Amino acid sequence: MELFVVALASLAAGFVDSIVGGGGLIFVPALFAVFPNTHPATLFGVNKSASVWGTGIAAWQYSRRVHMPWATLLPAAAVAFCTAMLGAWVVTVISPDLLRRALPLILLAVLGYTLWRKDLGRAHQPRFSGRTEALAACTVGGVIGFYDGFFGPGTGSFLVFLLVRWLGYDFLHASAGAKLINTASNLAALGLFAAKGHVWWHYAVVLAVANVVGSLLGTRLALKHGAGFVRAMFIVVVGALILKTSYDAFLR
Repeated sequence: MELFVVALASLAAGFVDSIVGGGGLIFVPALFAVFPNTHPATLFGVNKSASVWGTGIAAWQYSRRVHMPWATLLPAAAVAFCTAMLGAWVVTVISPDLLRRALPLILLAVLGYTLWRKDLGRAHQPRFSGRTEALAACTVGGVIGFYDGFFGPGTGSFLVFLLVRWLGYDFLHASAGAKLINTASNLAALGLFAAKGHVWWHYAVVLAVANVVGSLLGTRLALKHGAGFVRAMFIVVVGALILKTSYDAFLR
């Protein structure tokens, strides 16, 4: 029964994550609820062991239907991998409590800006090209990769927002790029958790399959309905993240 419940949560997380990020909002609380006495690092390792597959499959699915500027995104993914490792190390020596309290306000600003700019992310109009675009994407990958390793909630949504706001992508192309970068940061975190023995491999296969199924369903919907649908999902997910992170920071 425990495996069935967390597999359903993994499927739902893969669905949401493939569209706009934020799958951890579903999967991580489910893991903590089902396994309340388990070390948090192990549950985070279980989360990464499943989500990395769903995110990777989503990136592959998007690449078949959406133009992916590989010369821009691959270096950004490599930078995100390295900075996620650094962030994971930093969190062992510095507490993220200050960031935990600031996060709801940051997300609120992101949501407010998105609602205010009703045209944001509806048209795909890249602002840069060539090395300039690659440098901008590497900056995004580096900063958010570090954040993913150091803390994590909302990583995919932050990637989508920055690719839309700074690089000029529409929400569909931004979601596609975010999946590739997020796959790299997830791999870095998974490598650390695995090295420390914080992955339940006997659960990993089932949860990964469930996450991939959800990811395939979500990607299909995003590709079918386009940037407007992804934007709407982004607003819903960021709103939910604001509620969840506010509760964690101020009420728990």
